[in-house]
Amino acid sequence: MDVRTRRHRAALFLYMLVTGISLASWVARTPAVRDGLDVSTGTMGLVLFGLSTGSMAGVVTSGGLVRRWGGRPVIGIGSALMAAGVAAVAGAATASLTPGVFGGLALFGAGIGLSEIAVNIEGAAVERAVGRPVLPVLHGCFSLGTVVGALVGMVMTAVPVPVGPHLLAVSLVTAAACVWAVRTIPPGTGRDAAPAPAPAHTPGARAGGVRDRLRVWRDGRLVLIGLIVLAMAFAEGAAGDWLPLLMVDGHDTSATAGSLTYLAFAAAMTAGRFAGGPLLERFGRVHVVRASALVAAAGVAVVVFSPSAVAAGAAVVLWGLGAALGFPVVISAAGEHPADAAARVSAVATAGYCAFLVGPPFLGFLADHLGLREAMVVVLVLLAASSFLTPALRPAPAQPAPDAARTPGAPKAPESGVSR
Repeated sequence: MDVRTRRHRAALFLYMLVTGISLASWVARTPAVRDGLDVSTGTMGLVLFGLSTGSMAGVVTSGGLVRRWGGRPVIGIGSALMAAGVAAVAGAATASLTPGVFGGLALFGAGIGLSEIAVNIEGAAVERAVGRPVLPVLHGCFSLGTVVGALVGMVMTAVPVPVGPHLLAVSLVTAAACVWAVRTIPPGTGRDAAPAPAPAHTPGARAGGVRDRLRVWRDGRLVLIGLIVLAMAFAEGAAGDWLPLLMVDGHDTSATAGSLTYLAFAAAMTAGRFAGGPLLERFGRVHVVRASALVAAAGVAVVVFSPSAVAAGAAVVLWGLGAALGFPVVISAAGEHPADAAARVSAVATAGYCAFLVGPPFLGFLADHLGLREAMVVVLVLLAASSFLTPALRPAPAQPAPDAARTPGAPKAPESGVSR
């Protein structure tokens, strides 16, 4: 690996690490924020909707921006919004302003969503260049960040340190790390070349508009891939949004124990993602994602149906291990064609973020009427259904890259692990 590619990869790893720290810091303090705002679980679901709507707004605009400007400026804007959002949540939580927390989460979510597509496009490009899996480790860095954030959040909860100073410090650390990462990412990744426009009927022609971005969904395989990522993202997001409150309200644990449970989930996600490369190379995408969905479903089932808080806490490890590889492996499958990787990654990631959009308010609504544990049955059903769709992750027929990209010695798409 040349030095430029190595620095590119390191910058992406650092960016995902601090993103995970920021998100987990917020999640670990959700019980304290809920109590400080003095709102119901259903209302808290609407507050979390700010994070979802912001994320979705960022996701649906990110792909087009990357195709026009490249990934680096999009990640730069996303990092600024992310740091500003965490700072806004810190101030609003201190002042007990529910609309302010909603607005801060919307900014935070917009920053994550805007940069998420760009980072995955950058990661897919590095993966193609080095010829081996990179996205699982990239998302593993995010999960490692969630472990760090959850651990610090648990300590802050136990001491206790108020939410405001804690999240403000996280915002400053995030901003400092992102400045270095963004400056290190090379320009132009994912940006469309600017040759004369091809006729609209020409295969692979790109108009750059909404219709063109929807064109990729004509691929039935991509539709199935989108459904898989929706289910896996819903399972991951449900834990990220609700796991501390699920343990506190559903299993009568303390707030510190709720944060500890989320820490166990984040640690399991991290282990699963860092171990994903060898598993993918040996067993292939289809078998790994199918097993992941079933393992996650088993963990969710124990959390929902077991009366024991200890058993539920242990089962969270299965939930995390099962959810670990779903999103990065499916994104890798979507981005395996260099010709339209940006559009395909953007489309599939948008499908995943639909789960983050509808998940918090939907599960909060069900929790108000049925209970939070019972609401998680939806996650269980989606995971079980996705296990039947995994044959769509088999490699698609090879598509040649654009002529301009065919240069002597250009790296080939990886033939093991990523492409199986």
